Amino acid sequence: MENDTAAGAAKTITGNSAVLKKGVAVAKARKVKSFPVVCIGGSAGSFKSYEKFFMNVPADSGMAFIIVMHLDPNKNGAIAEVMQNFSSMPVTEAQDGTLVQPNHVYVIPPNKDMGIHNRKLLLFPPGKAHGFRLPIDYFLQSLAEDQWNKAVAIIFSGMGADGETGLRMIKEKLGMAMVQDPNTAQYDSMPKAAIGTNLVDYVLAPEEMPVKLIQYLNHPALSEDPGEHIKADIKDTNAIYKILMILRSETGHDFSQYKKSTITRRIDRRLAFHQLPDYSSYINYLRENPHETTILFNELLIGVTKFFRDAAAFDSLKDKLTEITEYKDASEPVRVWVAGCSTGEEAYSIAMILMECITASKNKEALKLQIFATDLDTEAIETARAGIYNSNIVADISPERMERFFVSRNDKYQVRKELRELIVFAQHNVI
Repeated sequence: MENDTAAGAAKTITGNSAVLKKGVAVAKARKVKSFPVVCIGGSAGSFKSYEKFFMNVPADSGMAFIIVMHLDPNKNGAIAEVMQNFSSMPVTEAQDGTLVQPNHVYVIPPNKDMGIHNRKLLLFPPGKAHGFRLPIDYFLQSLAEDQWNKAVAIIFSGMGADGETGLRMIKEKLGMAMVQDPNTAQYDSMPKAAIGTNLVDYVLAPEEMPVKLIQYLNHPALSEDPGEHIKADIKDTNAIYKILMILRSETGHDFSQYKKSTITRRIDRRLAFHQLPDYSSYINYLRENPHETTILFNELLIGVTKFFRDAAAFDSLKDKLTEITEYKDASEPVRVWVAGCSTGEEAYSIAMILMECITASKNKEALKLQIFATDLDTEAIETARAGIYNSNIVADISPERMERFFVSRNDKYQVRKELRELIVFAQHNVI
């Protein structure tokens, strides 16, 4: 039995080694105009995870790695030097303006927020008081905007929910997401918060991640110059329509009016995930695995949002709503429809603004609100109705609004009942 186990382990290691070598060869052979940028976020208990991860990453994977950790702002620890002990790539502490290069590892300095623009790392003074900073979310959101489908988010052990919002943004921009298996994490709060988005591609132990990362990112469907059979599949509208027909049959929803480019990009990522060669193979996989239909359906519905996501737009909206509530006839209710409300953040943001406007209005005793919020995704609607969100929302909502409109529930926040009751959430297809 022990010999069989040892032989199996040796076979697995040999197989993984072959995959890594093949992936590296593909990266070298391809005329790369851009390359994947992988952000690995970790907090308490994550140091061992980084070690296990980088011990299994080859020196020439063709990727760049950005380490964003929760570091003590009062200590200048030599994190980069320690990380270098178990990485075959150069590891350096990020400097303001550093141009990110493949086959390098960059570590965020203590007491800094970090973003990325045109592949340059930019350092900022911490934007929040100690205890409320979310450096992983901060970096991931800028990485999503800068690198789009070349961005990868990996979340390791840690307390709280930092990284959850940023991971959503990465997925919205067609990036990839991995999370440490909570059973292998010293602190599982951050991994569980990320998994709770239902957007994570892989949940793995850190040492298992590199081989999947290389397999996925080197799939021909994601190449800047995909193979001829992939190009033929994309041009073959019959293949697309077969997939859409299966979706309609299983979910009852018709995606034929969606942008073809959006649909094909999402399908391509499912091909890469399953390591399937072409659309025909994916059609067969869908027919044999009904659960995959649900996953593709959710991929097409990815609706990333957060409270007051576009601050300038909400400020402008508040100016307009102030006028409306000030001069609105008290006999007529203020009616609002939020279409595509996702998990409710936008609808609640509008409700908060309206409540503030009414409080300041001369009609505050008489005006009534009617807010109708809809989305195609039934799971998102259920989340919106409950109004329970992770602790990282404090990065987007002022302390005054948190005090007035939310109550603390263990390590989460719930929208107060009086605000929840203003909104009717319902499933609805706008198309």
